[in-house]
Amino acid sequence: MKAYLFIALCLFTTGLASAQTPPPPCAAQPEFRQFDFWVGEWDVTVQGKPAGQNSVQLILDKCVVFENWTGARGVNGKSFNIYNAAKKQWQQFWVDAGGNVLELAGQFKDGVMRLQGETSSPKGKQLQRITFTPLPEGRVRQLWETSSDDGKTWSAAFDGLYVRKPVAAK
Repeated sequence: MKAYLFIALCLFTTGLASAQTPPPPCAAQPEFRQFDFWVGEWDVTVQGKPAGQNSVQLILDKCVVFENWTGARGVNGKSFNIYNAAKKQWQQFWVDAGGNVLELAGQFKDGVMRLQGETSSPKGKQLQRITFTPLPEGRVRQLWETSSDDGKTWSAAFDGLYVRKPVAAK
């Protein structure tokens, strides 16, 4: 009889605990879904020429947008993107196989995701700005710009078009 009571108590408290566990914050806050337009399997072109492939996935209870980039010239990189509710902004942390790191932060505003950060090199400080724009037919434009004069002028470093890969028939 004691064993049955113990099992019943365990089942009850386990069910109670799971019923009281709140959903992940990203399920409850719409800001976490602002970058979902970038999630998918992509062929990427620049001026119609192949530039690479990208796999962008939701991970960690759909809280993090995780990017896996493979460039046509062999450059590989990854980024972690998350809405930081405490700062009320998106943050991206990019790394590549060459040891490069880029940290960006920004907002989804007026229908585009705009992230900005800065890098240092022997030539000095350089601002980095990446804008992701959802386009018709589920495509995405990624415009990466740089500035060496504190944002007075910007130059395009990458202007890519993301086109979803065809879904394989099962």
